[in-house]
Amino acid sequence: MANELLDSVDHVVQLMLENRSFDQMLGFLYESNVSPMTGQPFAGLTGNESNPDDTGRQIAVYKIAPSADTYLSPGANPGEGYGNTNLQLFSSDVPVANEIPQNKGFVINFKQAIATDLSRGYQDTLPGTLASQIMGMYTPASVPILSSLAKGFAVCDQWFASVPTETFPNRAFANAATSLGFVADKTTPKIYTCPSIFGRLSDKNVSWAIYGYNRDPLTRLDYTDTRDADESHFGHFRDFQEKAANGTLPAYTFLEPSWASSGNSQHPNYDVALGEQLIHDAYYALRNGKAWKSTLFIITYDEHGGNYDHVAPPWHATPPDNSIGEEQFDFTRFGVRVPAVLVSPLIAKGTVFRARAGTIDHTSLLKTIELRWDVQALTARDSAAPDISDVLTLKSPRTDDPLAGIAVPISSGAHPNSSQPSHIDLVQAQKVAALPMRNEKGIYNAHTPPALLTSDEVGDYIQTRMAAWKEHLQHLRHRRAIRVVPKSAIAGPPPVKNVPAKASALRKKGGRKKR
Repeated sequence: MANELLDSVDHVVQLMLENRSFDQMLGFLYESNVSPMTGQPFAGLTGNESNPDDTGRQIAVYKIAPSADTYLSPGANPGEGYGNTNLQLFSSDVPVANEIPQNKGFVINFKQAIATDLSRGYQDTLPGTLASQIMGMYTPASVPILSSLAKGFAVCDQWFASVPTETFPNRAFANAATSLGFVADKTTPKIYTCPSIFGRLSDKNVSWAIYGYNRDPLTRLDYTDTRDADESHFGHFRDFQEKAANGTLPAYTFLEPSWASSGNSQHPNYDVALGEQLIHDAYYALRNGKAWKSTLFIITYDEHGGNYDHVAPPWHATPPDNSIGEEQFDFTRFGVRVPAVLVSPLIAKGTVFRARAGTIDHTSLLKTIELRWDVQALTARDSAAPDISDVLTLKSPRTDDPLAGIAVPISSGAHPNSSQPSHIDLVQAQKVAALPMRNEKGIYNAHTPPALLTSDEVGDYIQTRMAAWKEHLQHLRHRRAIRVVPKSAIAGPPPVKNVPAKASALRKKGGRKKR
């Protein structure tokens, strides 16, 4: 049963960023690992944690010094996906059932990731990047926006990714409580045919919206019940800001960052400071808006992205269904811990939030939405998940501002390959190319995109295809509205054959004549 204060929340907003572990962003949030405001314990770093390198030498965690040139840490893209996550957690490709992860494979796997990228001619790795840099952790001085919100409202130090793998399967769990058995980005389907939380809300006539940052949202293309939805459900970050100011946001809002290499998603090794600016702007859009008193804002990350975390992810996750996934994975194990900050004027300052029972993962927010608006669960995973409503403890909304006077950090670095399309850029381009529209000759087929060599070219292509898609949907809706089906084409009851006329008449009257 949900906390009764959940009824005071009319607007839930989630900003899901990219590929950072809890320790890397918030591990040093409280030096004593206790919230001084509430006395609650905090599962942060002590500074004694370490990982061996390939010679057996222990590499200790360390604090990244707050400096304008440190926002591209760890300096390269760590290993992602199911196999690399197993190596990071178990130092093995094949973990044994219920084996407790030791989290001792991060340094070795990062060295392998750097070597692989360099051997393939990728230009993402900063010159001189070392495997030991995967043990570098940001401090509150380096990421003051995220940290100040975590201290000023609530941090959840036990929020785990839904799957021990990479981006798209975890985002699928965040929106649909399943990845349909997929654990790899490359094999993820062009569209999920399962219901999403957005479709479930539509079934109950509950409002929702998905906002991309500076282009149409990728998430729209992920599900059948969002791809064809009305345009009123979608927009850009500026549209979100306008609706927040007017107090007209829907019941549930899902925010995407910019996916470009020069964007604000915080994907390694993109600029973390730009993500700090996005968090700041989203928070103030809500706080200065007319509906702030009834808003719950959640900042999460889809997966750990190969970055170090010291807490062992638990087993005993509830599988969404009975199917066995890729790599024979049965979905009974959670992913690595990710940053999660919960913001609302109904949350006490300095809260360290944990579930009373069960394990919090991305589907816990789905569970909270389902409880708030009486929505049917999507799968067995979100049905079993604990909700997060107990983070709300104040009956009277707070009026203070924990970010007052806090400056957004500014980076002096730049991603070395920022003009090139990112992985997610190209995935979105592939999805818009596959949209079912007629070509110039009137035939439905997939569009072959031109060579997309820069992020700007990808953005232009996506904008053009989405404009055509919106026009296509308008035409379809118009045709459905005006189409008249001839009576002769409407299926009716089959004719009665070889029945004498008198018997047919008796049937119409209800039976045989009495003798």
